[in-house]
Amino acid sequence: MCLVSLNSLCKVTPGSNMIPLLQAVMVGSVVCLLFRSGGGEGSLDRLLPSVSTGLSPRKRTTSQCKSEPPLLRTSKRTIYTAGRPPWYNEHGTQSKEAFVIGLCGGSASGKTTVARKIIEALDVPWVVLLSMDSFYKVLSAEEQTLAASNDYNFDHPDAFDFDLLTHTLRKLKQGKSVKIPVYDFTTHGRQKEWKTVYGASVIIFEGIMAFTDKKLLQLLDMKIFVDTDSDIRLVRRLRRDITDRGRDIEGVIKQYNKFVKPAFEQYIEPTMRLADIVVPRGGGNMVAIDLIVQHVHSQLEEVREVTPLASAHQAQPLPQTLSVLESTPQVRGMHTIIRNKETSRDEFIFYSKRLMRLLIERALSFLPSQVHIVQTPQGEDYEGKTFHGKRITGVSILRAGETMEPALRAVCKDVRIGKILIQTNQDTGEPELHYLRLPKDISEDHVILMDCTVSTGAAAMMAVRVLLDHDVQEDKILLVSLLMAEMGVHSVAYAFPQVKIITTAVDKKVNDLFHIIPGIGNFGDRYFGTDAPPDWSDEEMDEPSY
Repeated sequence: MCLVSLNSLCKVTPGSNMIPLLQAVMVGSVVCLLFRSGGGEGSLDRLLPSVSTGLSPRKRTTSQCKSEPPLLRTSKRTIYTAGRPPWYNEHGTQSKEAFVIGLCGGSASGKTTVARKIIEALDVPWVVLLSMDSFYKVLSAEEQTLAASNDYNFDHPDAFDFDLLTHTLRKLKQGKSVKIPVYDFTTHGRQKEWKTVYGASVIIFEGIMAFTDKKLLQLLDMKIFVDTDSDIRLVRRLRRDITDRGRDIEGVIKQYNKFVKPAFEQYIEPTMRLADIVVPRGGGNMVAIDLIVQHVHSQLEEVREVTPLASAHQAQPLPQTLSVLESTPQVRGMHTIIRNKETSRDEFIFYSKRLMRLLIERALSFLPSQVHIVQTPQGEDYEGKTFHGKRITGVSILRAGETMEPALRAVCKDVRIGKILIQTNQDTGEPELHYLRLPKDISEDHVILMDCTVSTGAAAMMAVRVLLDHDVQEDKILLVSLLMAEMGVHSVAYAFPQVKIITTAVDKKVNDLFHIIPGIGNFGDRYFGTDAPPDWSDEEMDEPSY
């Protein structure tokens, strides 16, 4: 039993990354949370969920099932556990590295349960849950045979790919996207398809060997050891391996006695001294979880305000990376039509598409080219130009950006298309990534990023950041938009000075609702007819044929 001083929960220790969570009994260098709740703690039946008498379907056969689909629904909100690129500042760099919580403990100690309880109590909408189970090494044929007979030691440090794990966690902490292997527990091997995961404000990393590697330890901002009675862990492991992984009881017990128990005593239990906090009884210890959550909240209290990102640059000339389509009488005439609130939907679509075609043709002129000599039918040489690059890929920012895809396809044969859905959180004002589908091997492509309007530049900046996370080179990104506000132009250009920006017009103002002034209205609503007035006819609602 230990006495707790609540006043010490958020006291900052100078020069320390870890804030003491409480004053407690010290065992070595470990802070022990020994809160006792009444009522039959010695009974396994009270600590474990009931076990069905019949065989249940296999539930968790791969390392990623716990996050498929990548969300956790709670009584308060839906929490996205696949993460997202965090908000970036006006320099295009990450505002703050992610806060990484390391969860260590014996097999079946309740680490995942504790992680989920922390996630729910944090009430943070975007979080990454990373499991060591995904990073088992690929087994050789001989090791596969040993694994099939329960004679391979999966509870030894050598069973894990620590190099890949450290590299992955470091990239996530930096806010970058990563590819995570999916381990199949029935075949003891990695699946062909890996999973893409993004960084977030909070990363929870759990595993039996979470504290055994020095490089990994350096990446952890908080280290938690889940301490659960060995009998309880054995019962949980029996049920999990038999019902979820289809193994027989003799094999499970053999593996436990031969590998699991000795590994815990030799490699896992000694790392308890490295923990900042020890949580007895796992997910049932809500007092400890509440204290952990209080500390994490104190680390995340920095408020991210989405304000005009380049407000200091508003008085400056427009950047050199901007190219505005020449305002010919034709271009200005088309703008007159699509800006007119009285324009019918079919005319709005028709003239928008004309502008899109001109815009895409203009954007293509900025792609690299090389001299190419061909012979004409008259037998004469002609010195021409060809595209000098690997591929051209179009990426549309849904939903309005999707309307520009036909124009790109019309002038770029066999172009690949990707899609990004970014929406603004109404509570925080932050842009959030909700959907992403990019072509494979996009890193060497020249990417045309399409959005019909850019006001503050927040969505465009996040889209560029997503492309950079997928290793697309900044100078190979072309942002094309029918209409932009000066604020958006400055924001993107200041954050990403190598991105080429192409538009048909730039308006000066953005109002308090972040609408471009004089603007064009809500392009998506006008194009798709989702704001159609009641006096529009069905004929006007149909897209014209060209």
